[in-house]
Amino acid sequence: MTNTKTIAFIGAGSMAEALIAGMTKTLYKPEQIIVTNRSNQERLEYIQNTYHVRVETDKEKAVKEADIIILAMKPKDVVEGITSIAQAIGKHQLIISVLAGVATETIISLIGKNVAIVRAMPNTSAAIGQSATALALGRYANNKHLAIAKDLFRTVGVVTVVPEEDLHAVTALSGSGPAYIYYMVEAMEKAAKEIGLEQSVAKDLILQTITGAAEMLKSSAKHPSILRKEVTSPGGTTEAGIKMLEEYRYQEAVISCIKQATKRSIELGQSLLQLVKTHR
Repeated sequence: MTNTKTIAFIGAGSMAEALIAGMTKTLYKPEQIIVTNRSNQERLEYIQNTYHVRVETDKEKAVKEADIIILAMKPKDVVEGITSIAQAIGKHQLIISVLAGVATETIISLIGKNVAIVRAMPNTSAAIGQSATALALGRYANNKHLAIAKDLFRTVGVVTVVPEEDLHAVTALSGSGPAYIYYMVEAMEKAAKEIGLEQSVAKDLILQTITGAAEMLKSSAKHPSILRKEVTSPGGTTEAGIKMLEEYRYQEAVISCIKQATKRSIELGQSLLQLVKTHR
């Protein structure tokens, strides 16, 4: 299955790369994708050599050629990045934003036109087709635009649709979620070393344990707490380990982590809104 639309990525960071990696394996040919960024020519060359997509240093040229524009620049570059291409954007184009914390109304204000925007929050597991992506419609986007965005992000994983106000929570939960898992694996690997396991052996065991647990959660109707209790024999090794996690308030730490990330997403959106007002 292929698609005839041309996509321009404004930004070439890790999220853009993850999406490009996933999309070029399924729905899009490399030549349908144009990538541009602020000034990092070395990064563009890497993207081109790795994924065989087109790169362009002239951002306006890239935008004018595209049917879909994906905003994927760094948060600090949002105002400059969007205003620098605003004149080149037409009302016939679909804007997809993967910018954490940035409201569609803010983007509309920066562009200065009534453009269709779908806001998306994928995660970097898109690179292997395993992203969890949430989509939300901007004021001028309709079901046709939503269908295009769904098709695009289904090439890199599963898709759900939420009200835009829920995207702060989604960003904290699944957008940042892979990092929380990687952080846990770091700790497990350090523990394995301290208890005398070889690194290669420990890695294989850890990864299969996580994969197996995820598959159990997907295939079972049981609540995670029930699955946990089924592994935890009274007086056994698992119970001893769980007691230590409880002593260190593991669940409270995870909950606080996600709440803090949600708060930061809101703060980023508000600070950008202030920048936009100043820019005017």
